Amino acid sequence: MDFENEDNLDFQLNKIASEIIKEKRLKKGYSLEELANKLNNIITRQSLFRYENNEARMKNKIFKKICLALDENPNDVWNEINDKLINNLTFDNATPVDILSDTVLIPVLGTIKAGIPMEAQQDIIEYVDIPREWTRGGKKFYGLKVSGDSMYPKYEENDYVIFEETVDYVSANNKDCAVMVNGFDATFKKVTINENGVMLTPFNLNNSDGYQPTFYTKEQVENLPVKIVGIAREKRTRL
Repeated sequence: MDFENEDNLDFQLNKIASEIIKEKRLKKGYSLEELANKLNNIITRQSLFRYENNEARMKNKIFKKICLALDENPNDVWNEINDKLINNLTFDNATPVDILSDTVLIPVLGTIKAGIPMEAQQDIIEYVDIPREWTRGGKKFYGLKVSGDSMYPKYEENDYVIFEETVDYVSANNKDCAVMVNGFDATFKKVTINENGVMLTPFNLNNSDGYQPTFYTKEQVENLPVKIVGIAREKRTRL
C-alpha cells in the first residue's frame, strides 16, 4: 500500500499520532532539538520534524521511544489516538485500533437490517477488539448481542458473538450462524444443510417457549430468501 495516499488507513493513523505527539511536545515546552537531545540523538531533530508532519511512518519502536522521552506512557497515548481515530471515522467494519497489541476494532450490532450492506449497518452498540490476524485475506467480522434464550445454554442472553461475514452455505454447514430469513432481522441458529434444503436449529429444545427446528426447502431458500450472513467465531460473555 502507498503510505502517501491520504485514503490509506496507515496514513490516517500516523497523521493522528503525529499531531498528538507534537501537541504533547509543545505542551511540555520542548523544542525539536531538546527532544532529540533527550533521545540521545538516536532520533535526530530532522527525523522528529518529519514524524510530526506526517512525512514519514512512525514505527512502533520509534513511537515508544518518543513517548518515553516525553514522559508519557505509550499505551495511554495510543488510547488517545484510538479515541480520535474512532471519532473521525465512519463505520468501516474492522478498524485498526491499537498497533501495539496488533488488534482491530469491529462493531457489535443490536440487529442486522435486511437489504443493508454489512458495512452500512447503523445499529451499533459498541466496538470490540479482535486479533488483526483474523482479517488476513480480506476477511470481515462483526459482533451481535444475543437476545433471548433460544441458543441456551451454549449462548446466553446478552452474550456477544463474533461472526465472520460470509454468504457461503458450504462453509456454514453444521455451524452456528447468523441467518437472514424473509427479509427480517437476522436470527441466530445452528445451520444444517442437505440436498433437500436448510435446517435452522435452536439449542434450547427443552423449553416452555416452543423453540423448534425450522426446515426450509431449496425453493424457499431461493424465494424467501434464506441467506447466511455470518458464521460464529467466538463468544464473549458479558458480566
